[in-house]
Formats: sequence, C-alpha cells, structure tokens
Amino acid sequence: MSTPTIRIGSRGSQLALWQAHHIAAQLRLSGHAVEIEVIRTAGDRLQDPAVAAAEGLSPNGTGIFIKEIEEALAAGRIDLAVHSLKDLPTEISPRFTLAAIPPRADVRDAFVCEDFWGLHTLPSGARIGTTSPRRRAMLLALRPDLKFVELRGNVDTRLRKWESGECDALVLASAGLDRLERTAHVHQRFSVDELTPAPGQGALALETRSPQHALDTEDPTRDPAILAAVRALNCADAEYSVTAERAVLSALGSGCQLPLGAFCHRVDDQWHLHAMVVSLDGEQAAHVLHQAPLHMPAEELGDLVAGELTSRGALELLQLQPA
Repeated sequence: MSTPTIRIGSRGSQLALWQAHHIAAQLRLSGHAVEIEVIRTAGDRLQDPAVAAAEGLSPNGTGIFIKEIEEALAAGRIDLAVHSLKDLPTEISPRFTLAAIPPRADVRDAFVCEDFWGLHTLPSGARIGTTSPRRRAMLLALRPDLKFVELRGNVDTRLRKWESGECDALVLASAGLDRLERTAHVHQRFSVDELTPAPGQGALALETRSPQHALDTEDPTRDPAILAAVRALNCADAEYSVTAERAVLSALGSGCQLPLGAFCHRVDDQWHLHAMVVSLDGEQAAHVLHQAPLHMPAEELGDLVAGELTSRGALELLQLQPA
C-alpha cells in the first residue's frame, strides 16, 4: 500500500516556509505526495506588542510558535509539523514524537552589519539588535560597552529594521540567513567558544503523532506509514547532538530564554559537548567542554555536563540580574 499524502503544517514566515518546502522536497524525492498548510501561531500574533498586551501573553513564552501547529497535528488536520528545533520545549506532549532530526545547518551566530566588519570594530556604545538573553550576555562578555535594541519578528523583519537604522548591527542565527540567502552583510560568524549556540540551533525537528496516539481512522496503517517515511530523513549524528544539548537545558531549567548555550558534535571517535552559562551582565561565566565515547547515551552526556556546569556555579549565574 502506498503512503498517504503527507500534510505538513508550517508557520507562514519565509524561513518557516523554506523549511517546510525543503522537507517536502526530500519526501517527494522518496516518492511521497506532500501538501503544506500554513498555520498562524501565537508567536506570530505576539510580534505586535499591542496584541501581546491585549492577550496577556509574553512574546518570550515557551512553545508559543508551536501550540496551534500541535493542535492541528493532534486533530488530524496535518500529519507532520516542521519546527526550528530551538523553538520546541525540552519536554513535548506524549501525543507527539520527534520522528526525525535531518542533517544540521551551520550552528553559529552571525554578525550582520554594513559599515563594520566584525564585533571588535564597532564603536563604543554601538547598538546590537537582538531579543535573546543568551546572545546579549555572551556579547557583553566580549564587549561590555554594547547597547541592545529589542527587535522582534522574522529574519526579514529584523533585517528591514536594521536597514532602517534602528540598530547598528544584528546578531542572528547563521542557519536562517543561509537558508534565505540573506548573507550579503554577514561579516563574522562567531566561534562556539565566543557565542555558544542555543541548544538545537541550526536543526529542524520533524514532529508527528506518536504511535500510541495515531488517528482512529478506517486505515490503521496511515500513521505508521507516515512515521516511517519521515523517519527516513533522520540524521543519527544530528539527533544525538541535539538530544545531548537539550538534556543540558532541561537539567538547568528548560527555558529557551536562559543565557545558556550548548553545542555537541562528533570528532573522530568521540562526542564533544561545549556548554556555557553567562550571567546576564556578561561579567561571570561557567564553561565546560566534555569529551565522551561514542557509546555514551546522549541524555547521560547532557546530564553529566549540566552537573559540571552546576559545580562551577551555573545555577547561581542564572539567578543574577543585570546591573
């Protein structure tokens, strides 16, 4: 029996649609029929501060970019959700499963500017556009004189705000800029020791219904067939890496707004997991680089690194407020 048409749910931003179409193309190469449905999420609505205030919600809330998409998945309107992995909470409902993590893009953060060719060349007091506490804290550790401007919205919106002069430079994820081919003004990509990436940065998460919560339809093979089709896109190394990174985040607080970075990758016959926590004022940091054998479970590696960070004062740093 052939696989049924796979209905993908996606946000409507250019980057989200690029990601959905990219996965659709991979599935079609394997002979599957695919449709894409655009779903507006709370995170999209909350880019307007007036709307956020009216709804009593925070634009920094966990999972605000996935709630409506997961509701459509549970209801059977769609079969597959394509997310930026760093938008996903570390714990997802048992109704769903991460069926696949495809090969990962560039994990680094990028410096976007026209007049200056690196962070170190910016004048004193330069304004950086970012809403990320992690980026702000790590940038302050490099340049304590920097000022920050909160720029919300998708990649194109932030680039337009920068071009209009709302800030002197942007720091954005390299992966999104690469995918949208908006790299003309990327003059620096920070090393993972300078700005340790957010857990899961550069990775996509392909979420389906879990086998225990398959649709109750006349065709009991439908959901298992879709799960198998999506699972074929999985990259084992990417899956291990993001699992270890997310285990660090989960152990230290689970919030996507923590000033915490974690990046795991394979080096020959070992896993290397970098992790860093920085106080919000950028003045103190706890950093770990742990090397582990390939057979170590990803969650165990993440928990081990979280413990090392804790022993170096990470939990205290996470409680510090900027001066």
